[in-house]
Amino acid sequence: MDSVDLDALDQDLLEALQFDGRAPFSHLARRLGVSERTVARRYQRLRGLGLRIVGRPNPTRLGLVRWLLRLRCTPDAAGTIADALARRPDTSWVTLASGGTELYCAVNTRTSDERNALLLHKLPRTPHVLSVSAHCMMRTFVGATSTWHATRFRPATPAVDSAVTPADAVDSGTRVGPLSLDATDRTLFAELARDGRATLPELSKATGRSPSSVQRHLERLRGEDALDLSVDFDPQLLGYHMSTQIWLNVAPAHLRTVGETLAGHPAIAFAAAITGTSNLVASAVFRTPADLYDYIDRRIGPLPGIQNLETTPTLREVKRLAPALP
Repeated sequence: MDSVDLDALDQDLLEALQFDGRAPFSHLARRLGVSERTVARRYQRLRGLGLRIVGRPNPTRLGLVRWLLRLRCTPDAAGTIADALARRPDTSWVTLASGGTELYCAVNTRTSDERNALLLHKLPRTPHVLSVSAHCMMRTFVGATSTWHATRFRPATPAVDSAVTPADAVDSGTRVGPLSLDATDRTLFAELARDGRATLPELSKATGRSPSSVQRHLERLRGEDALDLSVDFDPQLLGYHMSTQIWLNVAPAHLRTVGETLAGHPAIAFAAAITGTSNLVASAVFRTPADLYDYIDRRIGPLPGIQNLETTPTLREVKRLAPALP
């Protein structure tokens, strides 16, 4: 896919939306120093290019356990298996990698029975699946999916309110116990998954509640870190064509340091500590393979405690930013 002609204002708008996907056009206009009409016009153009603002539940805050599955398949069946995994409601992203023989899949489970049904029964009996490894995500340092937040590659500018903290930066591990949801919360999750910028009147109609009641629910979900608003925009449109998974084996004493350092790198969309031989996995996007090499050489190489590293380029994102409602 070729890049398109996006200027600095377009990219600043993407960055501002990443900090608050539901910010009114009037607020975005003040931050960007342009008219509200200009912001609306630019936003609609970006939507025409595939921009989505997606509201997703935070699995950890809702009592779900996140797993990263790594499947090796025969080349003739990998696409079919990936499509089947993408249709499952408990998967949030599925990618095809490594010459078309390897799949990565994020799964959210609530109970051990749900986990075992997939890992012990369904997948091992699937024809053409050669191996399955399951990695429990113990701690997410940045990102909730492998999807790149497009403007993480741009340094912060005065146009963006630096006092606002992206949802990714919130450590949900400090919360105690899962947040309980009512019928209104569940409806809001479903509506915001379709359009994270759905208006209060639209959400009011969908839930059958008053706009003020909907606003209170939204404030509670966001305040409790249960609702994430993500910017979904194809990085290839901005010239970034090299997407890869990076698997790291890090000495335990340095795991947190390396994970938090990767989370601060603009190339990294997702990083998590996981169970298994590789105890840290990250998703990154670059313009070229040479940029990936430079990143490994200059940014990862000097980090302490790294014992082994593996990279697997992503060929196709089969499913991304799909919410798994509890």
